[in-house]
Parts: sequence; C-alpha cells; structure tokens
Amino acid sequence: MSQANTAVPAHAQEEEACPIGEVLDHIAGKWSIGIIAAAAAGPIRFTELERAIAGISRRMLTLNLRKLERDGLLVRTVYPTVPPKVEYRLTPIARELGESFATLTAWAERHRRAIAAARNAYDRRPGDSASGLAAASAAGISPHPSAEEMTD
Repeated sequence: MSQANTAVPAHAQEEEACPIGEVLDHIAGKWSIGIIAAAAAGPIRFTELERAIAGISRRMLTLNLRKLERDGLLVRTVYPTVPPKVEYRLTPIARELGESFATLTAWAERHRRAIAAARNAYDRRPGDSASGLAAASAAGISPHPSAEEMTD
C-alpha cells in the first residue's frame, strides 16, 4: 500500500491532538481560572494581571499566558511603543468559558456555607477526620479496610 493511503487524515490528527483531559487540565488550573477571570472585563496588561492574581509569580504568569494563548483562549497584542506595551484579551471561546466560570462561582457562593457545615460534621465523626486517622496510625491501626472487611 502506498504511503498516501496509510496516512491519517489531517482532520483526524487535529481531533486527536487535544484530548479532553488535557483541555480540562489547562482550563481548570488554579492560575488559568484567575487569568481568565481577570481578563474578562477587557484587554489587560501583564502587570495588571500580576496584581489581580494573588500569589502568582512572574514565571507562572508567563507560562500560563503562553499556554492559554497556544490553546486559543487568549490573544496577545504587542504595540510598537517604547517601552513595548503588551495586552491580553480573551477570545470568544474563552469568553464562553468565563461565563461557565461565573456560573460555577455563583454555585460555590450559594453553597459554601453548606459545604463548610458538611466538612465540620465530617471532621467531628469519630475515625473519619484527619486527627482520627493520625490517632489510628499512632495506635498501629490501619485506616484502610482489609480485604475481609470489604467482602462483609
């Protein structure tokens, strides 16, 4: 068979090139969410992003901006000024993603007290909390069920 007949069609390569897990890893990252949220209001400069995203280093911001630009979520515009002016803006697909983040954030805001209450209730249960696990470990008791316990 000729080489042309065994080649994978270009559209199939494009579909396989970006698995859903990779897409989710990129957009769900701690810094990606902050960058997309900060850029939602319109074009934003590097230093503005740096100030808007608590705890991000210049290196992490640079790496994440490049990743988001590569993924088609950000457009980087360099203006020929001295010093150079660089702005980042969301693409239409990133704006759509930002709407999803806003929905997720609203959900978290509505349910954060219930989640905190559930955590507190869980932590008060004997044997389930981190302190219960530490005490069991110190006593030589495994926190993981044995094969026998799992079949009962």
